[in-house]
Amino acid sequence: MKNISRIYVRLPNWIGDVCMSLPSLYAIVNTGCEVIVCAKPWAENLLKGIIGIQFLSLSGQWNKDRVIIRAHKKNNPAKGKSVGLLLPDSLTSALTFRLAGLPSAGYKDDGRSLLLKWPFDKPSKNLHAVESWYHLTHSALQKWHFKSAPHPETTLTLPLNPTDTQKAWLLLKEHRLYPGKFILIAPTATGKHKGKDKVWPKFAEYTRKIQALGYTVVMCPPPNEREAAFRNAPDALCLPAVGLGMFVALIGQAALVVCNDSGVSHLASLTRTPQITLIGVTDPKRTGPWSPTAHICGSMDNWPELDPVITLSTSILNPS
Repeated sequence: MKNISRIYVRLPNWIGDVCMSLPSLYAIVNTGCEVIVCAKPWAENLLKGIIGIQFLSLSGQWNKDRVIIRAHKKNNPAKGKSVGLLLPDSLTSALTFRLAGLPSAGYKDDGRSLLLKWPFDKPSKNLHAVESWYHLTHSALQKWHFKSAPHPETTLTLPLNPTDTQKAWLLLKEHRLYPGKFILIAPTATGKHKGKDKVWPKFAEYTRKIQALGYTVVMCPPPNEREAAFRNAPDALCLPAVGLGMFVALIGQAALVVCNDSGVSHLASLTRTPQITLIGVTDPKRTGPWSPTAHICGSMDNWPELDPVITLSTSILNPS
């Protein structure tokens, strides 16, 4: 398809998934087209350091979102043709773009082939989420006659807003914390996986034992998770809630991140901060951290015991 000047890309709805879709987003930006990122409102704070994108906040309700996208198209005429790329597999995301008048590419899942201009089969190989979304993106860009690398980078990156970095530094100073001198834990995880709790049950014991060894343990949960965080790790120093961009900057200042297989694990992958991702109910082959500095502890249906996590933590903090 020739004369494409604008690409609307629908990002996934979860923090970790947005992080894992970054290689796909960068491939789209590299086309030189005008890129309109369509995502939940919170993603704007996370992605604001990326140059070359515009953000369109969606509600997740197709009847409202198709009006938002159609209005954007009408009020901001493109120089050439506009197309859409749908990373989520949902029927509603395809319906939204179709009703907004966007010819779109996406995977065929959920019986939505008729809503897509360019439907693609999912790869038969069980790919990591990063690879699966990138495969779709690469296939769409090839169909539209753009060049892109056939494989994603082996690490995730995110440019941080300088203001977020400065605010994170000031917050640490206010609480007498020093860069590289504290452990950041994330003792919460929203929702359940196949009916099972995604939170490692030993965060309270971990905090007490690692602090007894002389380490400072900090957490910075969002407002809706603070009660659960205090319950799971009552002895950790709790910082005020911050925006996602500033939270990533805080992660970048930590010596180690200890978290569940959740959004924080993927946010830590953006900074290459050493992390221990605690696995107990999920499959890391599909959604584990895309990072060379991540250490997986535990396995599906088998949470790790406390002592191995302590031993791994001290070995990372004090390499021989």
